[in-house]
Amino acid sequence: MNKRTGTALAAVAAAAIALGSAGCSGDQQPAGGKNPAAVHEGAAIGGTPQKGGTLTVLSNQDFTHLDPARNWVMNDMDFGTRLLYRTLVTYKAAPGKQGGQLTPDLATDLGTPSADAKTWTFHLKQGVKYEDGSPVTARDVKYNVERSFSPDLPGGADYAARYLAGAEGYRGPAGGKHLDSVRAPDDRTIVFDLRKPFAEFPYATVMPTFAPVPQAQDKGPQYDNRPFSSGPYKIESYARGKKLVLVRNEHWSPATDDVRKAYPDRLVVVMGLKGNQIDDRLTESRGADASAVSWGALRPESGAKVLPDAKVRERLIAESTNCTDMVQMHTGRAPFDDVRVRRAVQYALDRDAVLTASGGPAFNDPSTAYMPASLFGGKQPDTLGIPVTGDTDKARQLLKEAGKPDGFATRMTVSTGDKGRAEAIQQSLAKAGIKVTIETVDPSAFYATIGDTGNRTDLVYTGWCPDYPSGSTFLPFVFDGRFIKEKGNSGNHSLFRDDATMKRMDEIAAMTDAGAAAKAWQQLDGEILAKAPAVPVLVRRWPLVLGSNIAGAYGHTSFGGQLDYATAGLKDPAKSRD
Repeated sequence: MNKRTGTALAAVAAAAIALGSAGCSGDQQPAGGKNPAAVHEGAAIGGTPQKGGTLTVLSNQDFTHLDPARNWVMNDMDFGTRLLYRTLVTYKAAPGKQGGQLTPDLATDLGTPSADAKTWTFHLKQGVKYEDGSPVTARDVKYNVERSFSPDLPGGADYAARYLAGAEGYRGPAGGKHLDSVRAPDDRTIVFDLRKPFAEFPYATVMPTFAPVPQAQDKGPQYDNRPFSSGPYKIESYARGKKLVLVRNEHWSPATDDVRKAYPDRLVVVMGLKGNQIDDRLTESRGADASAVSWGALRPESGAKVLPDAKVRERLIAESTNCTDMVQMHTGRAPFDDVRVRRAVQYALDRDAVLTASGGPAFNDPSTAYMPASLFGGKQPDTLGIPVTGDTDKARQLLKEAGKPDGFATRMTVSTGDKGRAEAIQQSLAKAGIKVTIETVDPSAFYATIGDTGNRTDLVYTGWCPDYPSGSTFLPFVFDGRFIKEKGNSGNHSLFRDDATMKRMDEIAAMTDAGAAAKAWQQLDGEILAKAPAVPVLVRRWPLVLGSNIAGAYGHTSFGGQLDYATAGLKDPAKSRD
């Protein structure tokens, strides 16, 4: 899935605490097996919440999307699927590895496949209701899957487009057009016919695409402003870019929901704040801020205030994002249509400088592969062997071979939260003669900007996270050229179209031996890396400081280390106020 760009901790703080390298799996941890900065890694903090009160979220930005047909960014998915709407299947609400286990949500089980895994049947639980008391039906799930194909609703997960039979050319339910491969024979049964076997299909149904939307409530693009709730909360008010207020959905029944605890009475998201303002307020944790959490990760310059203070560090969580940051190059446009130029960028880029700009080794590892370490059994391979500080001489040699001995000028789009990383990239590429102009975009508009393939810059700095532990949810989404879109393009921001790569992806997807497929994905990672459509840069953690009145909080591994809103609440609800 798309990752939300953000920031990590300062190198000076890392040095002060004598922090070691911290990666995205237990096999990469420093001695002792724990990240010393993340004292609550893999565990909940604050005890069991009490019911009631207002949980406040301090944010520097608006949501990218809340419409379940368009929601495919980690923060937004966590927030939407834990609070506003339910999906056929979801992840358990638990810290550590247990948080990666599937559990039924709307469905009664994890689905029943046909013998060839090309047809999947789900039965919905009884008693699940919307905010107006009307029942959630299988037709509503079918309708949201169909509307996810609408060209005016870009940006969402495209598992349906990739796997449903007869989906080629489908453009949504406008005009009464429906997909025959999604059937709802009765209110509580939904059947999916796939164009090829897909044993991992239950993982796909965790995506918001498989949440219900009643057709009568659909307002097209405006649905983004007011999704109709099937979860424990509903929207009371939403002023874009300013404030979102959630209150209880009185028709949500905990008897139908084993995941969400719905401890607070209200959740208030305050937007438009400055990142350093958020960090300072949560570090001090005074008054209402004691009952607050941050939407984004801790800023680098705030690290020196957090890590040396044991009392504040007790309120710090920092799980791995399990995502790889990358510089993706427009392979369909000169000069990046020349593999020698792309390889020059690989060699010129100083990953160590970017890591330092990201806060040092406390919450980052330099990346030597596209897929994160979790998909390599715990440690990424280093197939290219490029020094972590880069190789400027090799980069200049490659540029000379490509007819660019004096280098060239280009532009790179980044989220505002990644400006520091972009400047480190800019400086390292300049040493090889590649002059980069940085263009920053507000996080809420970032993916729409880089997803406009006809008007975007040559370089983008973004990343990808596996939706579940399989190479099939990483490499095909980032490098399969058959799913590039003119607008709302997701994942393949290098616009990489390589016949040999796509043929091999199809061969691996058809494998029935999961172990053999995993090894094949790992090998393909290195083969794509040699063709250089993108440069893997680093894997981060997601450090969050919580208010002192927060309880039941942990970073959810399946949502990139984000706070799991399914279980978060307050120690003392009486202390909270808007």
